[in-house]
Amino acid sequence: MLVVGDVITDVVARHRGPLAPGTDTAAAIRTVPGGAGANVACWAACWGDTEVRLLGRVGEDSATWHTRELIARGVRPSLVVDPRAPTGTVVCLVDEGAAAERTFLTDGGASLRLEPGDWSDALLDGVARLHLSGYLLFAEPSRAFVAVAMKAARARGVPVSLDPASAGFLAKLGRDRFLALVEGVDVLLPSRDEACLLAGTSETADAAARLSRRFPLVVTKQGAEGALLARSGRVCARMPAVTTTPRDSTGAGDAFTGAFLATLMAGSGPRHAAAEGCRAGALAVRQVGGRPPSPV
Repeated sequence: MLVVGDVITDVVARHRGPLAPGTDTAAAIRTVPGGAGANVACWAACWGDTEVRLLGRVGEDSATWHTRELIARGVRPSLVVDPRAPTGTVVCLVDEGAAAERTFLTDGGASLRLEPGDWSDALLDGVARLHLSGYLLFAEPSRAFVAVAMKAARARGVPVSLDPASAGFLAKLGRDRFLALVEGVDVLLPSRDEACLLAGTSETADAAARLSRRFPLVVTKQGAEGALLARSGRVCARMPAVTTTPRDSTGAGDAFTGAFLATLMAGSGPRHAAAEGCRAGALAVRQVGGRPPSPV
């Protein structure tokens, strides 16, 4: 599997209760490797026997560190080093309340500067699936890159999956534009908010069903409520979440996606793959950061 997406430095600040504007709020702060694309690749590599490659763009400031961290999780990285932009950084504000909900402050940095010139059709040699991070659609250079990569995948008959990545950025891009950009994707893996935004409805099951008229398989991630699978205009399965006590929800959706795709590629059906995704998501929220523990 080839994953293309963002490689990011995450600064995770875990605080309890509301932030105190204009003064100090006590927090436990850690700097960890992240990025939706990179996280998915790491979970996929750790979850199954599939060889996972990752293409992304980073700055000179942390290219060596990110390469080392990806290799340590079993991923074969191909990182383009940007001579001008630094590696993207996300500040993750995590409220240590019951849901460990997170809010992101995002600077995409070099990750959004992936461009068509970074693509080579040889990247698809031996690849059975291309997975794209939706963050690539939120900047012009990387949008052009997505078009080139998807065209190459279609020419070779390589299926393409995509995670929309961010309801906030998606709203700014516009749902009609997003849907036009991702035409031809065979598996769409939105969150509940992303699915509802794209389908134009507030009801998650209805959103999944509507989207499955455009995409062969829609897998909607619902956090503590598990996941919905939809095909051909109807919800065909509801997978329960694995009960756990969350510490940090950063990367939980990425964990689901990585485990889901790895299980699917190992020959299992979507229902079993979704169950494995829920198991990975539960494991992810029990730790700080979006990468899998070692070993899983």
